[in-house]
Amino acid sequence: MSAAEVRSFLERHGLRASRVLGQNFLCDADLADRLAEIAGVTADDTVLEIGAGLGMLTRALATRAGRVIALEVDAGIVAALRAEAALPANVELRHEDALKQDLAELVAGGGSVRLVANLPYAVSAPLLRRFLDLRGLLVDWSVMVQREVAARLVAQPGTRDYGSLAVLHRFTTDVSEELRIAPGRFFPRPKVNSSFLRIRPLAEPRVAPDELAAVERVVRAAFGQRRKQVANALRGSGLWTGESVARALRAAEADPRARAESLDPEVLLVIARALPPGREAAP
Repeated sequence: MSAAEVRSFLERHGLRASRVLGQNFLCDADLADRLAEIAGVTADDTVLEIGAGLGMLTRALATRAGRVIALEVDAGIVAALRAEAALPANVELRHEDALKQDLAELVAGGGSVRLVANLPYAVSAPLLRRFLDLRGLLVDWSVMVQREVAARLVAQPGTRDYGSLAVLHRFTTDVSEELRIAPGRFFPRPKVNSSFLRIRPLAEPRVAPDELAAVERVVRAAFGQRRKQVANALRGSGLWTGESVARALRAAEADPRARAESLDPEVLLVIARALPPGREAAP
């Protein structure tokens, strides 16, 4: 489906690409096949696709996978795809919002499950965080994101892009940038470049599944006021007393005057584990 064919499809059904939903439709079949290959999809896999769009990548996934569960938030697009029988028989198209849908329920008991997604910028961070909670159910997940989001996922301490998203992924996954994609592969043409990432759960994660939420609370508090010293940022969150914060920083041998963006993930993990798990400071 070329850009002209995408435009024609939308016009036939009285549809337009939505800026609110961040819709930029892939219009390169060869690239779609390449992405399905990079994602490692095989006939033994069930693929959960987030954001089916007009089905370009969906069809490429369906040629390789045993089954594809494709979620699409736009009701008009879902209706158009169904009206034209545009997807193969092994695709289950569902009108769902991935931010609200119980994704674990969809993939539980599905055998070998991979997730593939083309993520609009506005929802990429919350969805990437949700995917971390599925890491025990997924072989891996491959996502198309804006280059800026990719930079945030792989950022190193001391850099502008380093933050809670990078830290949480470092504790639980291995992130690799597999392909960079120019705007001309989409319609309408976006104003940004994209990256296709493959994210694999670590065989030996640094945090246990039931520990991630507590660690996340500390990490987000530390980065919540980036220009503040880490001691002040943690105290300012209203979650812990100054005494507890000071004790945790000593346990991690961390300079209380440092900012969170300068701290290695391992240091932040020691701090998180040394702080009380529940709120102890007055709201």
